[in-house]
Amino acid sequence: MSQQHHTVLIVGGGAAGVSVANNMLRQDSKMDIGLIEPSEKHYYQPGFTVIGGGAYTLKQATRNEADLIHPKVHWIKDYAESFQPEQNSVTLRSGDVITYDYLVVCPGLQLDWHKIQGLKETLGKNNVCSNYSPDSCEYTWECIRTAESGTALFTQPTMPIKCAGAPQKIMYLAADRFRSKGILDKFTIEFCNAGPAMFGIPFFAKALTQVAAGYGVKTSFNHNLVAIDGPGKTATFETTDSEGNKQQVVKKFDMIHVTPPQSAPDFIKKSPLANAAGWVDVNENTLQHNKYSNIFGLGDATSTPNAKTAAAVRKQVPVVVDNILYRIKNQQAERQYDGYGSCPLTTSLKTVMLAEFSYGGKVTPSFPSFDPRKNRWIWWWGKTTGFPWLYWHLMLKGYRIDIPHKESYAQRFMKEE
Repeated sequence: MSQQHHTVLIVGGGAAGVSVANNMLRQDSKMDIGLIEPSEKHYYQPGFTVIGGGAYTLKQATRNEADLIHPKVHWIKDYAESFQPEQNSVTLRSGDVITYDYLVVCPGLQLDWHKIQGLKETLGKNNVCSNYSPDSCEYTWECIRTAESGTALFTQPTMPIKCAGAPQKIMYLAADRFRSKGILDKFTIEFCNAGPAMFGIPFFAKALTQVAAGYGVKTSFNHNLVAIDGPGKTATFETTDSEGNKQQVVKKFDMIHVTPPQSAPDFIKKSPLANAAGWVDVNENTLQHNKYSNIFGLGDATSTPNAKTAAAVRKQVPVVVDNILYRIKNQQAERQYDGYGSCPLTTSLKTVMLAEFSYGGKVTPSFPSFDPRKNRWIWWWGKTTGFPWLYWHLMLKGYRIDIPHKESYAQRFMKEE
């Protein structure tokens, strides 16, 4: 067993971890940073939707992790196994122990495929697909490309999940593909959502209801997928009525896109850093741990009640970096995160509705002259070209991209409600 020490130790080398490391070095080029990440491949996960829709490739969404981490960062290619915050240490799967002055925890979410009976056995065949993994998103396109008729189901589990709009984004891309081939009327498309509405923010939910209706989509709320029989082409849902009574219903399908249940990684849940629900327990504004003042968290695994998106990470990175620098100078953490998140909702193969919001479901658009509920081509360009470029060339390299967003911008649109 070996031991090493870093001033700042980061757990997780996804969008959050790489951005924090590289951003920190831009603020202090001499900072001693260690980054724990076992994966050699890095994926632009927002691209998985358009890969499934046939408008992007997995190669475009993939980079080597080594090419993204600054050479000055000590890359520890291992799994974090446990935390000992009282000793300021992290134990790796190999048994090595890493100590730190400051810890940043951002391992992302865990995809709980096993919570849907039969899913792991049939995913990637029998027209059972999912955009939530690089191993299966290309098969989504294969299912859509070859479909000629029948019942197409699209599922959404209980929150939280990565990008709450993703389960329906792929549904609209599939429907638009079918329409462009002149076969939309040969399909029964159904959105089976464990939640009670199209989207968590009513301002956008109403607009998305209209999008779904335009494709003839049937919506079934309070329908949670619990089992799937791939060879038999059946999906079992647990439904909940208005009085809270539960029952199971079975639906036949010809293709089904499954969004798996998601949670914080198991090693986080069982750690002293987690709250009762299993999330890294941080202050929702400063992103500082509520018990351990030299620990910070950001990204999908934290307890903050914001949308779990790359746009949220972009806003969280400078908050974490600056607040650690304040702590190093024996100052209080001062930078504040307001819960901003963005969800570019692909509504067709050429349009996107750009939903931006902050804590409390406040609508906070960055572009005040645009009604954020409108489906626009410019945001499709952003989704497929502009935003990926910003991700790879600015955000991950540690540059700060700050486009102001204000709740007041949306007031004139809200008055129409």
